[in-house]
Amino acid sequence: QVQLVESGGGLVQPGGSLRLSCAASRSIFSIYAMAWYRQAPGKQRELVAHITRGGTTNYAASVKGRFTISRDNAKNTVYLQMNSLRPEDTAVYYCNVERPIQGDYWGQGTQVTVSS
Repeated sequence: QVQLVESGGGLVQPGGSLRLSCAASRSIFSIYAMAWYRQAPGKQRELVAHITRGGTTNYAASVKGRFTISRDNAKNTVYLQMNSLRPEDTAVYYCNVERPIQGDYWGQGTQVTVSS
């Protein structure tokens, strides 16, 4: 079974930046769409960014212009570059590999805390 390993989370001041990474244990990223989700305490999980096999991206309105999702198929890794971070960005961020028929793969989550 494919394992997703996330890294890059942590504590950052408002206005700062973080780069999240999600690496798969097997070569699968070239054939699936991928996404980043987040869930803040007491709130529902929400889609943050999405990227198709062809590289088309989509973002939640709250992060447009600040976050960038990208993929490196050779490294089986998807990234989320987060700039101009705000306290409301504080959440656990989850990597997702879309598999509509077989069932999605999910990372374990990485905590992002934006605070002064």
